[in-house]
Amino acid sequence: MPRSQRNDNFIDKTFTVLADIVLKILPASKEEKEAFSYYRDGMSAQTEGEYAEALENYYEALRLEEDPYDRSYILYNIGLIYASNGEYIKALEYYHQALELNSKLPQALNNIAVIYHYQGIKASRKNNFETAKIMFDKAADYWKQAVQLAPNNYIEAQNWLKTTGRLNN
Repeated sequence: MPRSQRNDNFIDKTFTVLADIVLKILPASKEEKEAFSYYRDGMSAQTEGEYAEALENYYEALRLEEDPYDRSYILYNIGLIYASNGEYIKALEYYHQALELNSKLPQALNNIAVIYHYQGIKASRKNNFETAKIMFDKAADYWKQAVQLAPNNYIEAQNWLKTTGRLNN
């Protein structure tokens, strides 16, 4: 049974009903509709913490989806799952693939920066200050791009950029 038919909560059921209506109304190919269905099921599984199931759905959506913009969001969500599981290198790969298809994806830029910032903190704790500086500089570069695209978001990142003197570098 597709996940969209198993949703227990009211919001998920409402989203599913609306998504099904949109799928019926929009002029889309069978593959596009099927890709969206897998994407929707992937989001539902991801929300419930069912990451393996979410990945299966996202990979199937990716196989079917041809639109670069839509593919970028599938890739971004795959990156989210890998990041949440601590697989940062894989997460970075998927975030970068998403950005190749959609350079105006500030959330991917932010998440890349968060990973580099985290790596910088880890390096600092090990007294590896040269690596820490490199990681913090990378984080700054990505946060500046994210802030440029979404100036009202990422306030903590903007404050960090200011307090570390990296805002205008």
